[in-house]
Amino acid sequence: MAKKAPRRTAERILEVTLALFNRFGEPNVSTTLISAELGISPGNLYYHYPAKDELINALFDRYEKALNELLNASDAVRNVEDAWFFMHTLFELIWQYRFLYRDLNDLLSKNRRLETHFQAVLKNKTRAVKTLLDGMSRAGAMTTASRELEATATSMVVVLTYWLSFEYVRDPRNALEPANAQAALLRGAHHVLNLLIPYLEPGQRAHLQALVGAYSSPAGTKG
Repeated sequence: MAKKAPRRTAERILEVTLALFNRFGEPNVSTTLISAELGISPGNLYYHYPAKDELINALFDRYEKALNELLNASDAVRNVEDAWFFMHTLFELIWQYRFLYRDLNDLLSKNRRLETHFQAVLKNKTRAVKTLLDGMSRAGAMTTASRELEATATSMVVVLTYWLSFEYVRDPRNALEPANAQAALLRGAHHVLNLLIPYLEPGQRAHLQALVGAYSSPAGTKG
């Protein structure tokens, strides 16, 4: 059997950088640490990515592309179960690039490109959530006045954006460790969708509570 071709160095650099950023936080990871983890010289790293910001931007570009593809699926949401799956998938993507959210304010203050692109991310999230709410309303899963739609969508986006920061503040040593990912994501999906409780039809409200009970462990439902 022919051996697989080795992965390109640039790809390996991004994979290792993402893992280090997620584990230690972007401000705590130097290019020297990245090159040492990869077993390559700093010069080899700089050949592919001459500055740390270029690593950050390359990872963000990947996140933004995957996010926009996922957000387009919001127009298929018709009920609580669809919404639960959509939100959990969204949180899984956020978790995959959690360093962006863990260090969001710091990153935005230092990186103008990230600042402008993250504003677009917020707009796209809000648009997708509005589409989700409209689809559920048209399908009869919930009832909400148009004047309430904007505020509800904004509240949901705020929780989506800052949930991992909340988790981190609650338990800085353990919250963002991989072993705790599932519980954190379930809590996030639960609390985002909990904002819909006042608007859900009774059957949908009961179904949401059943989903929370079925997918969340006792540790995952606290908070």
